[in-house]
Amino acid sequence: MILPWDRPKAILLLEDGTVFKGFTFAGRGRALGEVVFNTSMTGYQEVLTDPSYKGQIVAMTYPLTGTYGINPEDMESAAVQVEAFIVKEYQPFHSNWRSDRSLADFLNEYGKIGIEGIDTRALTRHLRVVGAMRGIIATDTEDVRGLMDQVQTYPGLDGIDLVRHVTCGKPYRWAGGKRIEIEAPDWMPGISGYKVAALDCGIKYNILRELEKAGCQVLVFPANTTAERILACDPDGVFLSNGPGDPAAVHYVIETVRALFGKKPIFGICLGHQMMGLAMGGTTFKLKFGHRGANQPVKDLTTGKIEITSQNHGFCVDPESVSHLPVRLTHFNLNDNTLEGMEHLKVPAFCVQYHPEASPGPHDASYLFDRFKQLMDRCSTSSESSK
Repeated sequence: MILPWDRPKAILLLEDGTVFKGFTFAGRGRALGEVVFNTSMTGYQEVLTDPSYKGQIVAMTYPLTGTYGINPEDMESAAVQVEAFIVKEYQPFHSNWRSDRSLADFLNEYGKIGIEGIDTRALTRHLRVVGAMRGIIATDTEDVRGLMDQVQTYPGLDGIDLVRHVTCGKPYRWAGGKRIEIEAPDWMPGISGYKVAALDCGIKYNILRELEKAGCQVLVFPANTTAERILACDPDGVFLSNGPGDPAAVHYVIETVRALFGKKPIFGICLGHQMMGLAMGGTTFKLKFGHRGANQPVKDLTTGKIEITSQNHGFCVDPESVSHLPVRLTHFNLNDNTLEGMEHLKVPAFCVQYHPEASPGPHDASYLFDRFKQLMDRCSTSSESSK
């Protein structure tokens, strides 16, 4: 058995000069990114493969990580998306009937660094006080001055378009729980259910699974697809996906969403929510340390019910910026009162900041996929009656 202190040393340096020392359990070299924390007790595989984490070094607050290994069914994209991974204590002996490899093997497969042995509670408390910061992990040096030079030249996430790094290269079809490559975007003949065009800004697989479970036929389009090309496929509805980075930097998606308003029913999640807010004429701002975990309480103002939700975002829509618009605010976070959902009052469009598809996390908000289906149903019925 290899003990942590028998492994190569590693260093985490934050932009304010704070240093944490630990040990490497996967990968070698250096990794730059924005250092954030996730409070989920399980679901590290889903976190690692969520494209919304592109550009970020993720620390898990739960102390033991790796116990149930990795399996092919819980992937949220085709690869590991985080820049590096931080845990308090890595568990090398995984045990689960679904697993086919260890966490370390998984990270090594994709060339990602994993470190353990640092005080993740101290790191989390520091990030909560100071805020998310740029940082670097190094396994090949302890030269703090040289590493700080690298951190200072790293641009961070503000104003950076990360969507272009995670979106698909060409349209594809999602069917039978998997991605199907196609020559041209078209719908499967003889298949019932509403046709949904999903704009891929870093879409999670479980969103596609939930749309399919709701009875929808799904075509996924690259983020730079124009509104005209999407409408040419005549979908019954449009889905705006989650994704990484600063929403205000992704101007082409904002323009596409604006052009789609009133043309088709729209449902947005996370970055899709932010894009919708910007397309309406609102603004976004960056949270101090973001919401990342599976236990965020959100109140649905429509029903009065409280949902425990899965979240992963560092930016929010400013509710004051949409207060003069034809928008109804539908959900708020009970921890910090930030905006978590809204709907347009003049066109069929609604969105939420959190992740109703979970993975990881609770399923309290999965009803929103049925709400999207009902919206498409109402619009379809209205369109038929007007003919």
